[in-house]
Amino acid sequence: MTTSAPHLIAESPVPLPSDAVKPVAPPVGWGWLVLLGAVAVAPAVMAVAQLGRIHPDEVYQLLEPAWFRAHGYGVLAWEWREGLRNWAVPLLASWLLRLADLLGITHPQAYRAVLAIPQVALHGWMLVATYRFAHRRGGQGTALLATLLVGLYGPVLVFAGRTLSESLSAAFLVVGLEALDRRERLAQAGLLGGLALGLAVVTRYGSAVFVAAALVGLVVASRWRTLAFTCAAGALVALALGALDALTWGTPFHSFVAYVRFNVLSGGAARQFGASPPGFYVPVLLLAIPLWVWGSLGLAVLRRRRVPSLPVFCAVVYVGAVSATAHKEERFLYPALVLGVLASAPSLAAWLLEEHRPTWLRRGGVALALAATLVPAAFYPPEDLRGDQFRAIVAATRDERTKGLVIVNEGLWGSGGFFYIGKNIPWLTCDWPYDRNFRAAMGTPTINRAVTFQGRALKELQAAGFRVVGQVGRETILARD
Repeated sequence: MTTSAPHLIAESPVPLPSDAVKPVAPPVGWGWLVLLGAVAVAPAVMAVAQLGRIHPDEVYQLLEPAWFRAHGYGVLAWEWREGLRNWAVPLLASWLLRLADLLGITHPQAYRAVLAIPQVALHGWMLVATYRFAHRRGGQGTALLATLLVGLYGPVLVFAGRTLSESLSAAFLVVGLEALDRRERLAQAGLLGGLALGLAVVTRYGSAVFVAAALVGLVVASRWRTLAFTCAAGALVALALGALDALTWGTPFHSFVAYVRFNVLSGGAARQFGASPPGFYVPVLLLAIPLWVWGSLGLAVLRRRRVPSLPVFCAVVYVGAVSATAHKEERFLYPALVLGVLASAPSLAAWLLEEHRPTWLRRGGVALALAATLVPAAFYPPEDLRGDQFRAIVAATRDERTKGLVIVNEGLWGSGGFFYIGKNIPWLTCDWPYDRNFRAAMGTPTINRAVTFQGRALKELQAAGFRVVGQVGRETILARD
């Protein structure tokens, strides 16, 4: 099977003769469309059904600020008091919450599903971009299998439906880099690429490293026309961000400047959240990347790809940058992992589907590749998602008689905030029965519901008049009259 020319090359498309007939690929069958649709919806369905959080930012950097904007109350993290974040995504989510209220959707799991709708559309857009990226490298069969390999990649299933900045930004990065990979309609490709890459930065400022690497790649390849339109579209996104910050924070680009000052220039992130050695990400990469990715990248080199594709180049630059940064978290790698799988999946798919191989070998190889793709979901992310806790909180607060809540064996930033409580009632978190918040809750009659993880302080709760009324996984729900 033939392969395409290297990606980082000068723009010199060969014009077809005027009477040339361009080959047209057969349409994708309904069965494939249904399968790919299910793959696109799966991460959001999993996130909404499970609830929980990969990281507190999933709640307190998007869901809770959106709830605050929609309802006028909520818990605002320090970033939202000091202006390290822009309001673009929380404002959009807040209007969706207002729409849910207007439609009478008041159950937390239901309005969380409303917020998942645009994320499903974004994830579907990412998979369409994946298909286009792979189709240029091996035709329809390669594109379909490569799209499944990306869509069923374990971390994608876990992250893509989550309200983390990494989840949103990774999808925009795939869309943007696929656009820059095109060799036709260069103006449109550059405009789309610049728009998507700009939105990748708006949703997560750390993704500016990917964008800088992509622009360097275009310069090295002397792709000046694409570069010009990419920068033009990106500049429009930047102007819109500056205007939004001026309206919400009082100064253009306030959030971006504050972010850079805290995380890059002052070392504030390392002081406040801790520092890790340069090799912190090595075991994460080994566990999160399927073995076939390494083989596929080697296969691409053997097939005379003289230089890496733009997604690989951007991913490598980014991993180097975050490895050199003092403060490290496993979730920071997610966008780079997605780009690595995107870049390597077409080569593997083309190799597995070569016609000279026996049918049983091709089918077995595809099955093994898909299985290996799913496995990293068990290791990445390593955190406990605590979905049972969030479902227990939702169950405990649906009762109209619920006037207040105490959550035991969890801190404030690990809880679901007012977003999952769904009403303006007093609530407290604590770890142990001797904590001040626990004693205050026991002495406050309006605190008449409790959720405790793994039965901690169960006897003390019962001694204060609470009785067990339900169990959700490891969580016990209690009530008192």
